[in-house]
Amino acid sequence: LKYSLTYNETKKVTMSRAIKVDGKVRTDMCFPTGFQDVVTIDKTGEFFRMLFDVKGRFLIHRIKKEEASYKLCGVKSLSTAAKGIPVLITHDGRTIRYPDPLVKVHDTIKLDIESSKILDHIKFEPGNLATSPGVRIVGELVSSPTKRSTLALSTLCT
Repeated sequence: LKYSLTYNETKKVTMSRAIKVDGKVRTDMCFPTGFQDVVTIDKTGEFFRMLFDVKGRFLIHRIKKEEASYKLCGVKSLSTAAKGIPVLITHDGRTIRYPDPLVKVHDTIKLDIESSKILDHIKFEPGNLATSPGVRIVGELVSSPTKRSTLALSTLCT
């Protein structure tokens, strides 16, 4: 982003509490960002989303304020917690209690960053576009005619 050129400048920017990752202020310079994370710089009013390019490297994509209020998360597992409470685990490690019963493993949910509530979900079905976080075709948009060949390709996350 070229907001700082040296280690000390970077430290000053992060310690001034100017950087937010997924709506939370981060003062650690080495805090890791992952796929679909929203990075906000309040002082400049800029919003960015972390994506992959076709070579598997992280790409910083500038987004609008409306897009910065949500993120897309892939559903990794569904289970029940203590006392039979249904929970789902997303690709970034979030645990969401009482999800919609229609959400299944490998689906994608649209998650509100502020409240951590599910806004919408996208079914993992043949013909849906998805980006591949796999090893050989990372970051490419994939559309498959059958669910079986999509699963054979890699686990897809929209």
